[in-house]
Amino acid sequence: MTEQPAIRVRDLAVHFPIARGVLGRTVGHVRAVDGVSFEVHKGEVFALVGESGCGKTTTAFAVLNLVKKTHGTIALNLSAHGSSDVQWDALSAAEKRSLRKSVQVVFQDPMSSLNPRMTVKSILEEPYIVHRMGSPAQRDEWVRDLMQQVGLSPDFSRRFPHEFSGGQRQRIGIARALATKPEIVIADEPVSSLDVSIQAQIVNLLQDLQRQRNLTLMFISHDLAIVRHIANRMAVMYLGRIMEMGTDRDIFENPQHPYTELLLSSVSVPGSGRRGAQSVPSIDEQSESGSAAGCPFYPRCPKREDECMRGVPQLREVSPGHVSACVETRTGRP
Repeated sequence: MTEQPAIRVRDLAVHFPIARGVLGRTVGHVRAVDGVSFEVHKGEVFALVGESGCGKTTTAFAVLNLVKKTHGTIALNLSAHGSSDVQWDALSAAEKRSLRKSVQVVFQDPMSSLNPRMTVKSILEEPYIVHRMGSPAQRDEWVRDLMQQVGLSPDFSRRFPHEFSGGQRQRIGIARALATKPEIVIADEPVSSLDVSIQAQIVNLLQDLQRQRNLTLMFISHDLAIVRHIANRMAVMYLGRIMEMGTDRDIFENPQHPYTELLLSSVSVPGSGRRGAQSVPSIDEQSESGSAAGCPFYPRCPKREDECMRGVPQLREVSPGHVSACVETRTGRP
């Protein structure tokens, strides 16, 4: 890993308007992402984790420039584009298309992300055609190599997506993402739609490919057990904000935020079931007092205090590289 991060996000916000009435007037906004900052180092696996609706996928799509950010900065540092940072906002349409060769995505549902009318060969060859890479003969060879790398027989290249299992379709999605030899790959819940028996195979495949190609991998998931297996560092999100961030050891062995502890309590430990499941009221059972004025986790927090509502807690350092957004966070807390 190098000192200069591959992805640098600063104060990112993505707000979606709420329209009502016959005229569709905007009456408010959904703060899907609300002031998120983090860095992803080159060659590492960085995970965004949290419950459904916490904003992790929206954050990933903003990094990919698939959703429009409200404010903040997203800078990418790619060897294919020189030593200086690149920002989507500063690029022309042609430059953005060129940049996408280096920044690719694996979507959550392989069935909906693969064109059912195209064969596997056409699906994997399309990135080369779009970016004008290679001759027809070279593209045929590259497609065969891609299929072998993700564990599929090249003999299946004439088949259509519906002729494959869910795990095989996701392997095709991974192969498509790797076609242009990207430096950054963002995997958005890549195993959530798969059977448990297949999930480990896909995660192991991603891990092997990441190491072989020295990819910078941003992994989105709600499953902490999977994240612990693959990630070097992770950020825990809740209602559009980062609650805690650190290495896998920091998060799993020394959690500092009550929300992280709640998530960990739902993780099954082999031979002992769930680790100390907590009784925490759901957000529906509490008042909506956890507004923008204070901690977003306040309504569900078992450790809440009046101080939590005096302002939105900012990330504070617990130990080098380990930060938590909780008023109880103290440096060196055991």
